[in-house]
Amino acid sequence: MTKSILISGASIGGPALAFWLHRHGFHTTVVERAPSLREGGYKVDIRGVAVDVVRRMGLLEEVHAASTDMLGAAFVNKRGKELATLDADTFGFRHGDDTEILRGDLAKILYTATRDDTEYVFGDWITGLDERADGVHVTFAHGAPRRFDLVAGADGLHSGVRALAFGPEEDFLRRFDAYISISTVPNTLELDRWELLHSAAAGKMVNVYSTARADDAKAAFWFTAPPLTYDRRDVEGQKDLVADRFAGLGWEIPALLGAMREAGDFYFDPVCQIVMDHLSAGRVTLLGDAGYCASPASGQGTSLALVGAYVLAGELAAASGDHTVAFARYESEMRPYIEKNQALAKTALRGIIPRSRAFAWFNTRMIRLMPYLPGRNRVLEQMARPIREAANALVLKDYAGAYPR
Repeated sequence: MTKSILISGASIGGPALAFWLHRHGFHTTVVERAPSLREGGYKVDIRGVAVDVVRRMGLLEEVHAASTDMLGAAFVNKRGKELATLDADTFGFRHGDDTEILRGDLAKILYTATRDDTEYVFGDWITGLDERADGVHVTFAHGAPRRFDLVAGADGLHSGVRALAFGPEEDFLRRFDAYISISTVPNTLELDRWELLHSAAAGKMVNVYSTARADDAKAAFWFTAPPLTYDRRDVEGQKDLVADRFAGLGWEIPALLGAMREAGDFYFDPVCQIVMDHLSAGRVTLLGDAGYCASPASGQGTSLALVGAYVLAGELAAASGDHTVAFARYESEMRPYIEKNQALAKTALRGIIPRSRAFAWFNTRMIRLMPYLPGRNRVLEQMARPIREAANALVLKDYAGAYPR
């Protein structure tokens, strides 16, 4: 029976998988390239069936206590005048117990819930995978080689495990010709659980927000562009790229770009998806963004990772550790859920980054008129339905031994 499982990645999917594997009696090791737990980060949603996963973990109350507690959002013009406003739940298409939390806060909650039962190795990463009859022999950048029964890649969009076990990233990348950058910036706008959005130009959107219990703010720059060539390790070069795209634009953009230059947590990536025919190869499998990134435009990446962790661990337990059976069942359970949530991104992206000034004007006009439209609730329900259906497009099994006594 499978006993030892190596997980690459200590953000969301990795610790969540470790949590459930421990519940089922497996021994887990999590290796993370960063020297310590990565806190901070942008706000993420937990919706639908993922909320039930967190509830089954016994962590829902803690997650709700750490929520962003946002009050609402406003679209503003270049003079800062509000054009339209929405309350936070309507803006985020949240319903019932759906919640929003900073990625780093969720990662910390999951890490704290697993650190006593899981071996965490920070500041190292996998450099080689050699599958043999007795398991996977793994080499690391710094640590000594080790053998594990199974390996799970939960190491994000640019997964090293995926590259080693399945092939180059480009083979699985679905591009949307768009990019996103997010940084922590000073809260000079004095936002209190509020978000501002500015359609800076055709194909360019800026938003800035401050969440509960935060003295600072987050600034995001979204823009459309054909595939760009840049060095993923050259952060200063990426900052130059973003600054060039938004140079000469109004509102608070010059100040936000200046703050971005000083940010220590700068993030930049294409808005894209990972689409794979198979999530497993031999004794290696993928979880979350590594195997089925839905892109930030979908708003479902965190939920996919949480649900995937629950299902993968449960299927391994149900198959008594037989990965040939468990991996196939994991993929069968997850595939419709993955596809529905990935399908959200393309439509959502058109609303996030208007490709023309006319479309941006139409969007804000509709939001501004929403309170006065007959059948407003029906319109909002129609807008929210695809997200709600995708968020609940899987029925969780009750895997034996998964719950605390």
